[in-house]
Amino acid sequence: MEPETRRQPSTPSMGLSPHERRRQGFWFILKSTLLSIAVVVGYFVLPMTSSLATDTILTLMLGLLLIGALLAWNVREVLRSPFPGARAVGALMVAAPLFLTLFATSYYLMGDAEPSAFSEPLTRLDALYFTVTTFATVGFGDITAVSETARAVATVQMVVGLVLVGMIARVLLGAVEHSRNRLQRTYPRSGPE
Repeated sequence: MEPETRRQPSTPSMGLSPHERRRQGFWFILKSTLLSIAVVVGYFVLPMTSSLATDTILTLMLGLLLIGALLAWNVREVLRSPFPGARAVGALMVAAPLFLTLFATSYYLMGDAEPSAFSEPLTRLDALYFTVTTFATVGFGDITAVSETARAVATVQMVVGLVLVGMIARVLLGAVEHSRNRLQRTYPRSGPE
């Protein structure tokens, strides 16, 4: 009878030193940060020539579905990741700018097509500012939605934002906890690191 050999970890990162694991987690966060920056820079520099129409509202809805699919994929990746915390933070760092720039783009196009839709003409920065103040439920009142369409889109943003924040927090934190428990059962610590 041969002596039982200890099975090697199937996840490459599990055999790494704590320093190397932190370094790999850092790279997850760095990549997410760069992607977030690219989303925001893209919002400011990419041309927006479309005016508000039915296709803009359809694009907004498709964008929200895309963000939902991205979050579902990220939850799956958090569950499978050897770095669930870093993976979850990275998912939030990408989803939040996508959500905000999606609505900012809608407001900008809305204000461009119908200048009376808001209390003042919107630049891209104004549209992003309005989006963030609406998302944060601050609402300073300096820029307000005036038209029915603008109010409807702002209402959708508020409702989806509240649901998104609660759901993302619950689902991603649950996925992180589940993944960490799985990793702890699979690779118990043999001593202090």
